[in-house]
Amino acid sequence: MKDWTNMKIALLGYGTVGRGVDKIIGERVDDVEVSRILELPDRLSDPRMTSEYEDIVSDPEIGIVVECMGGIEPAHAFIMRALEAGKHVVTSNKAVVAAHFAEFAACALEHGVSLFIEASVGGGIPWIAGIEKARRVDEVTSFSGIMNGTTNYIVYAMLKDGADFGEVLAEAQSLGYAERDPSADIDGIDVKNKTIITASVAFDVACEKDIPVSGIRNLTKADLDLFGERGLTVKLLGRGVQQDSRYAVAVEPVAVPLDSLEANVPGNFNLVTLDATTVGELKFYGQGAGSLPTGNAIVQDVLDCVRGTRAPEYDFSRGLAYDPELLRASYVIRAAHAPAGSEPYVEGAWLVRDVTAADARALLDEALKTDPAAFMASLA
Repeated sequence: MKDWTNMKIALLGYGTVGRGVDKIIGERVDDVEVSRILELPDRLSDPRMTSEYEDIVSDPEIGIVVECMGGIEPAHAFIMRALEAGKHVVTSNKAVVAAHFAEFAACALEHGVSLFIEASVGGGIPWIAGIEKARRVDEVTSFSGIMNGTTNYIVYAMLKDGADFGEVLAEAQSLGYAERDPSADIDGIDVKNKTIITASVAFDVACEKDIPVSGIRNLTKADLDLFGERGLTVKLLGRGVQQDSRYAVAVEPVAVPLDSLEANVPGNFNLVTLDATTVGELKFYGQGAGSLPTGNAIVQDVLDCVRGTRAPEYDFSRGLAYDPELLRASYVIRAAHAPAGSEPYVEGAWLVRDVTAADARALLDEALKTDPAAFMASLA
């Protein structure tokens, strides 16, 4: 690795996260310089900006490319070109990492550089580094957590204010917690990407992409009241487990006890948990998104790279088999008609005992055919 005394880096994208990175480096970091910024041709408002990626990837003085554009393309192509050019890559883009993690990891290894992905899961929480540190000694046997601040804010506000889903979603959008199109958040896609990345790092496996995913789009105040009467509340969780050379993951609403830490996570905060062989259970709590928390995670990765503190290498050759039988639970399904194999839970809702997350999702899909407002939650 080249000995950089003053690392020059390039930012791909100058939106919320990119501006946060630039602000933190400019105000708090002495040995790193943002020398180039990739932006659209009509947004070149800074002398460091260029709309030509070749200006960045061919510059021998730039040692790190920081990708914070979002989306799959052209982010995927830009990351591959940077790695192939012998530049380290730091990214906050969970969608592209989840889709191409194994490809990026192999390319980084081939060209003697590193891929840093801390900011792709958990915003400012040191989640990926925490997993990597635990795995130096232990095997990570399971993980779970609140990985999406938007959905946590929605459930928290519904409970706190006694408000309906639509009302709270509109408020979240006005505050900037939710996008104009909130589908990625409320349908669980954002958590799916973060769960795939987490499982890949925790279990040393190129995680299966076709995993069971359910969101909170159909969650109602009545649902929260129903679970509340039983000492429970609903949180959208990403989960994974490994055992005996097998693993499984899922994303779904889970009814957790009201006295649990997960039930009491406020606002748009995240709480993620891992369980490992000797260290036991570790919990990580903090801001899961936003300009400065995510920018902080990116800058931490940049500093690790510059100072040689960490040099991640991801090897997915372990060959774990995906086995949905490892994730089994009982589920409550609110629907117009009783799902197959269910028993009454309360009026209008049914209990399905001891099924896999994949089978539960299939039951929900069937229920949605006749009741588009159907909702399902796993019992913790």
